[in-house]
Amino acid sequence: MGISISDVKSAIIKGETAIGIEFGSTRIKAVMVDKDNKPIASGSHDWENSYENNIWTYSVESIWNGIQDSYRKLADNVKEQYGVEIQTTGAIGLSGMMHGYLVFDKAGNLLTPFRTWRNNITGEASEKLTSLFNFPIPQRWSIAHLYQAILNKEEHIYDIDFMTTLAGYVHWKLTGEKVLGIGEASGVFPIDRKTKKYDTKRLNQFNELVSDLNLPWKLENIIPGILMAGEKAGVLTEEGAKLLDTSGKLQPGIPLCPPEGDAGTGMVATNSVTVRTGNVSAGTSVFAMIVLEKELSRAYPEIDLVTTPAGELVAMVHSNNCTSDYDAWMRLFGEVIKSLGMEVEKPKLYDTLLEMALKGDPDCGGLLAYGYISGEHITHFEQGRPLFARSSNSNFNLANFMRVHLFTALGALKIGLDILLDKESVKVDRMTGHGGFFKTREVGQRIMAAAFNAPISVMETAGEGGAWGIALLASYMINRSENESLDDYLNNKVFASSEAYSVSPDQRDVEGFNEFMKRYVKGLAIERVAVENLP
Repeated sequence: MGISISDVKSAIIKGETAIGIEFGSTRIKAVMVDKDNKPIASGSHDWENSYENNIWTYSVESIWNGIQDSYRKLADNVKEQYGVEIQTTGAIGLSGMMHGYLVFDKAGNLLTPFRTWRNNITGEASEKLTSLFNFPIPQRWSIAHLYQAILNKEEHIYDIDFMTTLAGYVHWKLTGEKVLGIGEASGVFPIDRKTKKYDTKRLNQFNELVSDLNLPWKLENIIPGILMAGEKAGVLTEEGAKLLDTSGKLQPGIPLCPPEGDAGTGMVATNSVTVRTGNVSAGTSVFAMIVLEKELSRAYPEIDLVTTPAGELVAMVHSNNCTSDYDAWMRLFGEVIKSLGMEVEKPKLYDTLLEMALKGDPDCGGLLAYGYISGEHITHFEQGRPLFARSSNSNFNLANFMRVHLFTALGALKIGLDILLDKESVKVDRMTGHGGFFKTREVGQRIMAAAFNAPISVMETAGEGGAWGIALLASYMINRSENESLDDYLNNKVFASSEAYSVSPDQRDVEGFNEFMKRYVKGLAIERVAVENLP
């Protein structure tokens, strides 16, 4: 029997709820959960990054307008459903796109526009730090951005007092606390698995590397502190309450959990925080994460090593581009239909065309595409040019056209996956998918299962995403029993009765994907020419 509306109303008034807010790349979503961790209300705000002075960024104004609008819509949704105003809640959690670069001076002024994960402008820093640390430092990581700014001799480096991520920035403004959850911190600087703190040896190596510049700071003094899942990360201040809720109804004093990255909240939302479990989040970008049994044999530039919100080692393969290019084709097909005087709802358009992909030739009939809206670090592109190519004897039909755009959305990811699954023999017992790629039932799973050559599950709750994941971390902080681990809490109190729909790989799809990948790798030369000749 479901919980009654009067029970939910009472829980909201008493603050027996938790709120999670996540800054995704195209949407800021707020979710409220009850004490059984079921979503009871939500609100969201659409936003887009902009490309300014060769930098992918979001303005500070858009950050605050976005979170305020998202929270306002959550509050409106609560009032509409239950007839009450939100004045308090048990806990709040904040999450954001991982990595990137936000630096502030002593007065709290932003020194340079926010540089997001999407920028591929730190290649030199990434290579030098990976070599120095013997540890993969991807271009997206905050430390790569900082060192690249140093290599570029950017003036602002002498004024830095604090460096953080998007989630860390918003959390700081709401609580006054300069901290991160360990999962998010693991994309700022390497973590020592034993101490669960930043790696001291590598901190010293970095400070030594830049010592001749006489910078007025040491790295350990400008990066956020680290907290584990379940620890308290400050409370909502009076200023913070007004920043979040412009109506002034939300009361200060509400505890916040450590701010986490979208990778960590994806792990939580798919119950993938245990060793030998993994998840793949596929939307604007795509990343696969597998919780490792042991360290990898060496550093690979294609593989990030991060942690779960509880500090377990995770291998992450991240590709900057996934669904954006086929979304653009969908808009074009929508225009064609409209120009013929017809109307088709967006979900029907997507479902109908994407399902065609399952009718295509296993290897896409010789077609080739690259959905590189932006650069792609795995294949060494600082910029991208979306393109579609075929030979005169390719089997060019709609089914193959849709199939090649789904295959190529996972092309760069597949290169990294092959390192983990083949070279490093990483074992995975369960892989769970979430994100827009899986919206059309079975299609995304079939294609992803072909890429992994392993079963892919999607949970009923997959649509709730990272905002629900960070709400669960907020709930864990206030509702866990003493010494209850995060994976026990998720298994026993969140996912005990949840259902998952699993799709196993079809061997023809697997072989077709492998055949397509030979074409994909060889055809990167075409993409290179496009970047060089299409301004």
